[in-house]
Amino acid sequence: MTRRRWWLAGGVGAIVVLVALLWLLWPESNSPLSSLFRRDQTWQSMQARGTWRVGVDPSFPPFEQLDGAGVPIGYDIDLARRMAADWGLQVEVVAIGFDSLVDALRAAKIDSIVSAYPYDPRLTRDVAFSAPYFDAGLRLAVRDGSPIHTVKDLAGKRVAVEWGSVGDMNGRQLQRDGVTLTLVPFETPQEAVQALLDGTTVDALLVDNVTLRQAQGQGAAIEGVGAPLESNPYVVVAPSRAGDLQKRVDATLTKFGQEGVLDDLERTWFAQK
Repeated sequence: MTRRRWWLAGGVGAIVVLVALLWLLWPESNSPLSSLFRRDQTWQSMQARGTWRVGVDPSFPPFEQLDGAGVPIGYDIDLARRMAADWGLQVEVVAIGFDSLVDALRAAKIDSIVSAYPYDPRLTRDVAFSAPYFDAGLRLAVRDGSPIHTVKDLAGKRVAVEWGSVGDMNGRQLQRDGVTLTLVPFETPQEAVQALLDGTTVDALLVDNVTLRQAQGQGAAIEGVGAPLESNPYVVVAPSRAGDLQKRVDATLTKFGQEGVLDDLERTWFAQK
């Protein structure tokens, strides 16, 4: 074999090996061997530090807020601490503006986001979302004992909504679909809730589940009927390559759901203070 032919053969062989290695190492590869080359650096760093660095925007009570001493508290803070304790770790809360949470995760400044973060299908190639732990979606709310049980029962009824909200848009869609309801808009969801409680101007309310649960926690005699009309699940966000962490998050959330931990957190943080 001439030196030129030997070089060409060797070059082709090197290319084949390189392509095979890239296939094994490529993040989307499902090859059994690829897992040998991929390590969950996030989980390993958490184990080495003994902490789970959680990004939080502490401006959305009751999920996250600052107490009088400036310490983050809330549903999500308690949830993160319970999850970390289940893994034998401590929680390190990192306060970050909501719009910067994903960037901080990508830059490895935090290990996860636990901050009432809604599932966003546009980000599924960049980050990994857990199973939902709370659904903040749109609910149909009525006074206790109301004969209204579904949206079909809204025919001829007056329905409170917040101006320009998801409830407002959903109500208009119901009208286009032939439900003969009358929308009564208010400037804030709290005003819409109060109108329902007054019982003189509206018969029902289209409102997000966070506002509904807060009102119920404060003693409002209203209830959500039926399933959410539009889902808005809150999830834990992790790096896309943090497979070990992702599995632990989902397994722990499933366990907490089965053991009533999530229900306990909801009762604690949506109860009247």
